[in-house]
Amino acid sequence: MTFFDDNPDKLSSSVPSDVSASHAPLAPSAPASLEEPPGDPFSYGAQHPQPYYFAPPDSGDLQIPWSWGHFICTVIFGVISLLLVQSGFAVYYIAAKKIPARLSKDQFERFVLSHPVFAIGSMVVWYAVLLLYLSGTFKALYSRRLWPALRWRKLDPYNKKAPTRAWQYFLFGLVLSFLVIIATAKSKTPEHAPIQEIMKNPQMAFAFMGMAVLIAPFIEETIFRGYLYPLFAKSFGVWTSIILTGTLFGIMHGSQLGWAWPNVVALTCVGIILTFVRSRAETVLASYLMHLGYNSTLAIIFTIAFILSKYTKLPVPHS
Repeated sequence: MTFFDDNPDKLSSSVPSDVSASHAPLAPSAPASLEEPPGDPFSYGAQHPQPYYFAPPDSGDLQIPWSWGHFICTVIFGVISLLLVQSGFAVYYIAAKKIPARLSKDQFERFVLSHPVFAIGSMVVWYAVLLLYLSGTFKALYSRRLWPALRWRKLDPYNKKAPTRAWQYFLFGLVLSFLVIIATAKSKTPEHAPIQEIMKNPQMAFAFMGMAVLIAPFIEETIFRGYLYPLFAKSFGVWTSIILTGTLFGIMHGSQLGWAWPNVVALTCVGIILTFVRSRAETVLASYLMHLGYNSTLAIIFTIAFILSKYTKLPVPHS
């Protein structure tokens, strides 16, 4: 018999029944540990007859279960689901006789940009469908819950590589928004750009700002910094992933800005900074708070400008 033998028959055969029943103390349970048993192994074995339990190591920040195959399927699902959601909204408006059955591309774009329920509502529904898809596939394929897998977790108070307070990230986002405003002050967005058409309609503009504050930071950080960044980092390295994720973030907003390249480059830099913050803090919550501070500042500036334009002769800024 050894000290780590857990066979009850061998133990009972070597210890008299009257001693084991009345005098033998109960062995305390062995604690979980990643290290070797403390102290003398023979003494430890005498006190803990059961095998020593080694706790599994915590997965690293970039140890993810999903692969490029899942990414490709997600892209295909995203494109198809977006077309289906927007088609569903269009069918509803046609059935309600709010738009004719046949519209040119320009007419349809003008309709979308002037109706918040269609433009914003269809995107919100699509975001929900996409998150349900990710949650379902993570559970079915990897037996993982979506939010912990995408590194939505609390700020680590012992992390020495990044700030540990939520307000600090929000403040960084506020400062970043002013830096971007200064950097793009001389850049003018084309008149035909979707963002310009949105800002010409106050109802649409406020609906867009509401989504930019309440929904966009959460969805964009989940997709870019939660899903894409660790996948890219696992394949190409951290710094390449930071630049690649930030570039995709800027390109995604390019069509909204009418491909005004100074603005697209500025948003690319914002994306790179957000991804860098995510990599240092090792949680999507950090980049989300910074993104929230950035978008909230822009929304507040627009609201103030709109109020001033309504009661004074100052124009509402469109770029």
